[in-house]
Amino acid sequence: MDETICPDSGRRRELQPRVLVMANQKGGVGKTTTAINLGTALAAIGERVLIIDLDPQGNASTGLGIDRKNRATSSYDVLIGERTLGDVVVPTAVPRLLIVPSTMDLLGVELEIAGDSDRSFKLRNALKTYSASEGGAVTYVLVDCPPSLNLLTINALAAADAVVVPLQCEFFALEGLSQLLTTVEQVRKTLNPALTIHGVVLTMFDPRNSLAGQVVADVRAHMGDKVYETVIPRNVRISEAPSHGKPALLYDLKCAGSQAYLKLASEVIQREGRWRAA
Repeated sequence: MDETICPDSGRRRELQPRVLVMANQKGGVGKTTTAINLGTALAAIGERVLIIDLDPQGNASTGLGIDRKNRATSSYDVLIGERTLGDVVVPTAVPRLLIVPSTMDLLGVELEIAGDSDRSFKLRNALKTYSASEGGAVTYVLVDCPPSLNLLTINALAAADAVVVPLQCEFFALEGLSQLLTTVEQVRKTLNPALTIHGVVLTMFDPRNSLAGQVVADVRAHMGDKVYETVIPRNVRISEAPSHGKPALLYDLKCAGSQAYLKLASEVIQREGRWRAA
């Protein structure tokens, strides 16, 4: 298997990047926040990260300071085959963190590619081409999905090695998780047999809310060690950061939310080590 030494982290890494998809069919659970801040935290500890924004709202792009008027090309152009990933990748203010921005054009992409035989594999094919041409330019790819099961999400899941599931600490959390697990199993059976659940990250946790504590207990009882130990707190600095076009780690490194995402990044790396050793 082709391997390369990562100069930033000093670890031996496979040439192919690991593709992790942030997915949950329920909206408002912290998918984009997790993509931005987990990506930033991974970059901060030496990984080379590419975020692919597949949500037509483009909040991951905005949250990393990519102004809408500067998105001449986007993930839309990749999915319809007019650009390669390498053509549309742009740098961010975070060292070692790149992004493929999104535009509202993605709203129409499903109709444009619906008749193509490879419609579910557009992203996977683009990533293969990017990895072959860029050779180790990134070690992780994080994909931010829309909050729905459509062709954009299917493309992400078909291209992924594993799914990171942000789950808000609220009453209907397990219901949304059950729907996603069903979707993942369907994709595994039909499009991507290697797809796994990397982990469930509990978000927006408020220790003052007794219900939040019960949700944490219920999810851990249901999912066991698939739930990350790190819990992301409800934190005003995390909420403020996107309006400044910055991830929380740049906006306020010392806040509780930033520190939690750094711990989550370390936990992701540890799980990756166990996966490679298996």
